[in-house]
Amino acid sequence: MSGRAAKLTGRWHRLGTMAEDIYQELERRRRREAELAALFRTAGDLAALRDLDQVLQAIVHRARALLQADVSYLALHDPGRGDTYMRMTSGSVSAAFQRLRLPMGAGLGGLVAQTAAPYATPDYPSDSRFQHTRSIDDAVAEEGLIGILGVPLRLGSSVIGVLFAADRRQRPFPAEEVSLLGSLADHAAIAIDNARRLQETRAALTELATTTQLLRERTASLERAADAHDRLTDLVLRGGSLSDVAGAVTDVLGGSLLVLDATGRRLCGEFDDENAIAVARAHSRVTRSEGRWIARIAAGAEQLGALVLSRETGLDDGEQRILERAALATAVLLLLRRSAAEAEHRVRGDLLADLILTPHRDPDRLAARADALGIDLGRPHTVVVVDSGVHEPHQLGRVLVRLATTRAGLATRHHGRHILLLPGHDPGAAARAVAAELGVTTGAAGPATGLAAIPGAHDEATRCLDALLAFDRVGEGACLRDLGFLGLVIGKHSDLQGFLHDVLGPVLDYDRRRGTELVSTVEAYFAAGRSPARACKSLHVHVNTVTQRLERVATLLGEDWQEPERSLEIQLALKLHRATAPRR
Repeated sequence: MSGRAAKLTGRWHRLGTMAEDIYQELERRRRREAELAALFRTAGDLAALRDLDQVLQAIVHRARALLQADVSYLALHDPGRGDTYMRMTSGSVSAAFQRLRLPMGAGLGGLVAQTAAPYATPDYPSDSRFQHTRSIDDAVAEEGLIGILGVPLRLGSSVIGVLFAADRRQRPFPAEEVSLLGSLADHAAIAIDNARRLQETRAALTELATTTQLLRERTASLERAADAHDRLTDLVLRGGSLSDVAGAVTDVLGGSLLVLDATGRRLCGEFDDENAIAVARAHSRVTRSEGRWIARIAAGAEQLGALVLSRETGLDDGEQRILERAALATAVLLLLRRSAAEAEHRVRGDLLADLILTPHRDPDRLAARADALGIDLGRPHTVVVVDSGVHEPHQLGRVLVRLATTRAGLATRHHGRHILLLPGHDPGAAARAVAAELGVTTGAAGPATGLAAIPGAHDEATRCLDALLAFDRVGEGACLRDLGFLGLVIGKHSDLQGFLHDVLGPVLDYDRRRGTELVSTVEAYFAAGRSPARACKSLHVHVNTVTQRLERVATLLGEDWQEPERSLEIQLALKLHRATAPRR
């Protein structure tokens, strides 16, 4: 081929390439123009729809058609649960997939909802960019989806959901498709918001119309209810009792009224109803059960009790509202009663704390405060210290406050423990009674008469409780006298530290200086029946280590440390050391 022919051939090749590029660009623009035209038609169609389900269905169908995808679906944000849930699908065959929920940040959709940015993947199952969860992956696998594109549905700065297009094969999503689905999502978000607002408006108008009709039909009944409401309000403002409320209700409605607290205990009334509390808890409005009308007494989400009206005839709507207003008035009275009781409990608890911590600061004022609460400090009292154990501290505290109040005593909490001051001469009996009634471990001391005796009794009761816990006597109640010789040793006037120093001093000093564990080794040795082989298992060391430590103990305490008399003394000292060591 001549040089001229070669140049012509190259020129024709370049012209052909240029023509192909021009054709591809024209084809891309034609597709883009068609997509935009379809998008504009979709926007118009969405604007014409008014029903929310129709809007959502149109969105997923158009998304599937625009991107020629196997499946399209839409998930909406759930503000109550903080996630998104599948709301509408097109082309889906999996029931599990159609019920799927996407936690914030989980999966592709959860990430779109969290970041408000579009995400696409040609192969979701193997894409490590996303936080895979078993529930999401199982549902996606059951649907057979591979390539997935998700874009946010945005209203201002808020994301109300995610719109998806997906294929059951690997599929890359170019930027044009991401932009197209994003544009559809922008129109869809506005259409969803409009449909929701229209739906809410229609519902509000319907409710308003119904309410208006009911108001017209029940004017007389409402006036009666209003009169009853005024009467109940006046009772509350004047500080009326529960009996006054019950009388006002039965004057208007007839029958007889029962007032129950949250536990089902009768507060007012002449009859009982064992099932009323359960029925009231299950219904927020007045309901009929076994021939009686039951209204829930509540403050917000907290149930305070129930009103039970026993009447031969039924209640119309106005009469049910009267019973509801009576429940509201009763709730106010119960809350006022609770507030007064809590204020008194705080005052009583503060007094006991001051009696224990600062009895000498202002004894005359403390005595006056006690007199005002009906506490005669000139009478003998016992101090009971309670360990919460497995009980929830605040709940146990409320129970102990009620117990102290019914026994004309005081209750408070100090350094993580509950303290009771109860009238009486026998601390052991008081400790055992509290322990048996509440299933707790208690130490007691007394009797203490006068301000000056209470702090010492508190210290003694605390030492008694520490000893009970150290000796694994959980759930028991006792005073120092009940502990026998141990009580004498750890009593206030005993030289406990001197006894411990005489018996275990060299070993304690060695452990303190060297950071060793000779004391715990001796404890484990005696607990294992003087068997080094068994002791090493509880200590998690080799038997040779135990033997070497015991040889060191013999050097420190003398070769006769295992003789019966000495070993008994050493074991007692070990227990006392454990009972009086600082609790961690």
